[in-house]
Amino acid sequence: METRRWRDYNWPLLVCIVVLLIIGVLALYSATLTAVAVNGAPLSTIFPRQIVYIVIGIVTMLSATIFDYQLLSSLARPIYIGMVVVLAVVLVIGRVSEGAQSWIAFGERTFQPSEVGKLVLVLALASYMGRYEGRCDSWIVQFGGLLITSVPLLLVLIQPDLGSAIVYGTIWLGIAWSAGMRWQQFALLAILTVPMVYLAWDRGLDPFQRVRLLTFYYLLTDPSKVDFNAGYNVIQALSAISAGGWVGTGLTHGLFSQGNYVPVQHTDFIFAVVGEELGFVGGLVLITFEGLLLWQSLSIADQSRDLFGRLLAVGVFGLIFSHVMINIGMNLSILPVTGLPLPFVSAGGSFMITVLAGVGLLQSIALRRKKLAF
Repeated sequence: METRRWRDYNWPLLVCIVVLLIIGVLALYSATLTAVAVNGAPLSTIFPRQIVYIVIGIVTMLSATIFDYQLLSSLARPIYIGMVVVLAVVLVIGRVSEGAQSWIAFGERTFQPSEVGKLVLVLALASYMGRYEGRCDSWIVQFGGLLITSVPLLLVLIQPDLGSAIVYGTIWLGIAWSAGMRWQQFALLAILTVPMVYLAWDRGLDPFQRVRLLTFYYLLTDPSKVDFNAGYNVIQALSAISAGGWVGTGLTHGLFSQGNYVPVQHTDFIFAVVGEELGFVGGLVLITFEGLLLWQSLSIADQSRDLFGRLLAVGVFGLIFSHVMINIGMNLSILPVTGLPLPFVSAGGSFMITVLAGVGLLQSIALRRKKLAF
């Protein structure tokens, strides 16, 4: 029985993960080799810690693969409530870093609940919608899914973490649409979004967030109006990518990467390191395997044996897709800077473990897409 089941293991998905982790390890090693933090502390200590996080993430991925994903549906509600409580606690005792109160400190280590919360939201929405199979297109069911999303989204937005809030919204939209959202419901939502965006701009966003959005707008429309300090991150990232050419300057040989010119190049702007030192070819390989991973996610969703599994896979797709698009987009200055890591490549324990756990859930769905006959 087990042999038959493991034949359905998605090996192309595993290959994508291995390739991306290798690229990430190489890029992170180079990005932290000579770089220092704003306070002058060396970032070289990040690399060995990230290796530990990857190992923990791989163990989590394998555990999630073996675990029957269908058992998670009954656990979704208490897990979701626990997540909401933790996100609320962060606003009280959380550590402030880079303008956001998003981390809980355990000695010298930190934990970012909003990252784990993304996967928890996927689970909660998939479980909720899965209970209403055949009725997911009703207004009341769709409103319920929106309400489930709104609570953690608002808590994350208060931190303030605009990037993660966008990811939460993307996860909801992907699951809601896959479950059967009607175009009338989507149109109404789009209309209601307009005044909400205005209110968020006028009263909800912090000044530094407005500056980021204005900088992005001026970069697209009139670069002469861009304040150099406000646009420094993007300008340096674009310069690094341009310097890479077709094949790059070579690992650990990038002028911008090794000269500490690109801020937070180990997380938000690690794609700039790949672009400079591995060139257009290296960046294309990275994007290709991220794309193949997303394709396999949708393939698993399409082949799922039940609605819960399909929505779970779509949610993981939405999580990874939004991070890939926003991170690479802001590095190329085609999207505003929102501070999201690149899946399987950027430094960060909470996010690395979360996305690898998400891949484990995808594999669990793939393994159980067929009912075993006796």
